[in-house]
Amino acid sequence: MLGIATGITTHYLVLGVSLLLLASVLASKASERLGVPALLMFLFVGMLAGSEGPGGIHFDDPHLVRLLGTFALAYILFAGGLDTDWRSVRPVFRSGIILATAGVLLTAAFVAAFAVGALGFTWLQGLLLGSVISSTDAAAIFAVLRSRRVSLKGQLKPLLELESASNDPMAIFLTITMLRLVGDPTASWWSAFPSFVRQMLIGGAMGLLLGKAVIYLVNRVRLEYEGLYPVLTMAMVLLIFGTTETIGGNGFLAVYLAGVVLGNADFIHKRSLERFHDGLSWLMQIAMFMTLGLQVFPSHLAPVIGSGLLLSVFLMLAARPLAVMICLVRSGLTFREKLLTSWAGLRGAVPIVLATFPMTAGAPQAEMIFNLVFFVVITTVLLQGRTLTRVARWLRLDRPIRLRPRMPLEFERTAGSLRTSMMELVVPPDSRAAGQPIIHLGLPAGALVAMIQRNGEYLVPNGGTEFQPGDVVLVLGEKKVLESTKQLLTT
Repeated sequence: MLGIATGITTHYLVLGVSLLLLASVLASKASERLGVPALLMFLFVGMLAGSEGPGGIHFDDPHLVRLLGTFALAYILFAGGLDTDWRSVRPVFRSGIILATAGVLLTAAFVAAFAVGALGFTWLQGLLLGSVISSTDAAAIFAVLRSRRVSLKGQLKPLLELESASNDPMAIFLTITMLRLVGDPTASWWSAFPSFVRQMLIGGAMGLLLGKAVIYLVNRVRLEYEGLYPVLTMAMVLLIFGTTETIGGNGFLAVYLAGVVLGNADFIHKRSLERFHDGLSWLMQIAMFMTLGLQVFPSHLAPVIGSGLLLSVFLMLAARPLAVMICLVRSGLTFREKLLTSWAGLRGAVPIVLATFPMTAGAPQAEMIFNLVFFVVITTVLLQGRTLTRVARWLRLDRPIRLRPRMPLEFERTAGSLRTSMMELVVPPDSRAAGQPIIHLGLPAGALVAMIQRNGEYLVPNGGTEFQPGDVVLVLGEKKVLESTKQLLTT
């Protein structure tokens, strides 16, 4: 249980929370130079503040960690869905879903075989360990790449985004199923399959339907204060999760799909709501990782260092690569692309949260599973994370991130402007618009060139302003008008 002295005053508690949050934010800056995800720094902040660190905060409550993790994961997955561009992931949808389902199952099975043969686990305990550790973390992967100003070629980036964002529900389902089988060894393995199908079908349907319902509600409701719209969407995320779980579906899949539906649709205050949920997602990740850091006792990790290293090496060099190669056998990806996909299997928050499930259920080897998973997450992030960009360069699959200057002007949809959008266009050197004044181009009726960014400066154009190669042009108009303008300026 939470072992904070009852005599502590409120202002000390508030001060402590503020210092932990501030330390986490500053640690994220240090993570860029170290080349490790900020999430790992949040974890270290929690460990330093814990009972065996300088902070001395005694915390041992896996039930609270699991509850907090459930809330946090719901908002994190919803934010991940909001950020998913369906047009980019559609070409890799089949491969991504196979990795997120069969890949998770295969990884769990391979880890189970290793745990039985090398760690002395039973098959049920080994499958429980494999299920807990089977999902990957997109935030960890792309935080490493961004810190090195590196992106990935071809379809690798959307493939990894889709896999990492959609494999959590499968890992959660497997973990809960294995806990049920560990608790009742006489239960039938095959009885879990209908439950899996039901949870996924209900979760998928509820996510799509309630995602559409959120769009309708946000566009139709007329709230007097704009600040209430984030509160509305926060409530809807929990409503989607809770309703889906209540009727037997997978709530995590539902909130992710609802986020995808919203992220690829038009609704009022979209930009501000996306920024809000991005910030909320970061807050949830900080809170969750700090809490997980508080929950772990570093002295308990020492006995599992040898086993943890062996498990990490097996996961990185055998379990993950084998699962990827099998799942992507007909994907059309090259061998080099499959190798990089295998190496980009960083673990993150979800395995550590899932590792608290056996502890709350009183399962055998629960503490060892938690410590092993915690150790494996740290080692995979450090080893794979710090070498990911080098491997991408070695395989010639890296490309520099193109950082586009941010316009000092934003367009926010309101109830009366749902048909109007804003688009940023870059004028290529071979464009027929280059060197031509705006008035001579014959822009479609309804297209408004609001601003031009050129050589780090911002221009408010008029009819006589000439477009130059490399100009970033901000255009307002309806969708059809914007598409016509795009063809005119970029071809």
